[in-house]
Amino acid sequence: MDLTQLERKLNITFKNRKLIRQAFTHSSYVNEHRRKMFKDNERLEFLGDAVLELAISEFLYRHFPHMSEGEMTKMRANIVREESLVAFAGELDLGSYILLGKGEELSGGRKRPSLLADAFEAFVGALYLDQGLTAVQHFLQSYIFPQIDEGRFARVTDFKSQLQEKVQHDGMGELKYVIVEERGPAHNREFKAEVRLSGIALGTGVGRSKKEAEQRAASEALLKLRKSNRNIH
Repeated sequence: MDLTQLERKLNITFKNRKLIRQAFTHSSYVNEHRRKMFKDNERLEFLGDAVLELAISEFLYRHFPHMSEGEMTKMRANIVREESLVAFAGELDLGSYILLGKGEELSGGRKRPSLLADAFEAFVGALYLDQGLTAVQHFLQSYIFPQIDEGRFARVTDFKSQLQEKVQHDGMGELKYVIVEERGPAHNREFKAEVRLSGIALGTGVGRSKKEAEQRAASEALLKLRKSNRNIH
């Protein structure tokens, strides 16, 4: 288990090596090595669950001002459910770094969904204890938040579809998305999109992909339209 390899991949360096090791130590491994006084990741998983909910709640609150409380609650539930956490762990190959007991290893524990989800939450908890909430937010900004922007977790974030439906329903005209600017090196590209309604700019958005930029432009356009409707009434 070479955790320095994982740290290099994530561009994160733990100050307390015991925390990152504990985050990837399963209870089955501890049970087989009691004399070495290892700690399992269950307490870190408990903490990480709460930290993850807080960080995601703040992101939703700040980035989607038009979302209602109910919409944010549903979105957060989709992001932190086991299926999503397993996907995050798989994308980062966290299963390769978990210390397992022999029995758990032989029974396929390294690919067990609940085990992978717990490892992801334990890592978040360990990072929080080691470097604070800001470090957790930076980590999520690199790997999770862009997926929220791109509408991966629920239709509520598919702002382009919402905007299209509203425009068609109200007979407002034709929508068109235009990438008006590209900047940054190839490995760290940033795009600026503009959504136009019958040729008139309605919203702009910036993202690390064209799709993300367009979604943010649509989100801004929706917010403007909803504000204008409220002012009319």
